[in-house]
Amino acid sequence: MPQAFSPRGSDAPCAFCAVVAGDAPAEVVHRDDRLVAFLDAQPLFPGHVLLVPARHVQTYDELPADLAGPWLATGQALQRAVEAATGAEGALLLVNNVVSQSVPHLHQHVVPRSRGDGLRFFLGPRHRYAPGEAAQVAARVRDHLATPQV
Repeated sequence: MPQAFSPRGSDAPCAFCAVVAGDAPAEVVHRDDRLVAFLDAQPLFPGHVLLVPARHVQTYDELPADLAGPWLATGQALQRAVEAATGAEGALLLVNNVVSQSVPHLHQHVVPRSRGDGLRFFLGPRHRYAPGEAAQVAARVRDHLATPQV
């Protein structure tokens, strides 16, 4: 069951921490000291897996650097395994960050996909930049990259 929206830094009880601790049921497909992956309880398709840090990390930008490499390697291995196990042609890899994040614990969805599977996932509506707007937005992003916000 999705949890209510939680702002960053929330100390609300976490459904995924309960799975990691073994206090909530889940079909675990991978577990090590840093990461846990388990089948989504309400999958888009059979084989839909969630990858979570074993310690509570709420958002993508809070992922510690020491988990970045294992997160990437495990996510790639899961993508290949889910595709092979389900006969899928590909996969949808998705991380929501605060908005649309149904559980306030960083998680990557690995969803098996095949052409004609009926999933109507799109990023929209799309909007064109007004003249000069793209340069202004790019400059603001570059400025924030040059002076990281903590």
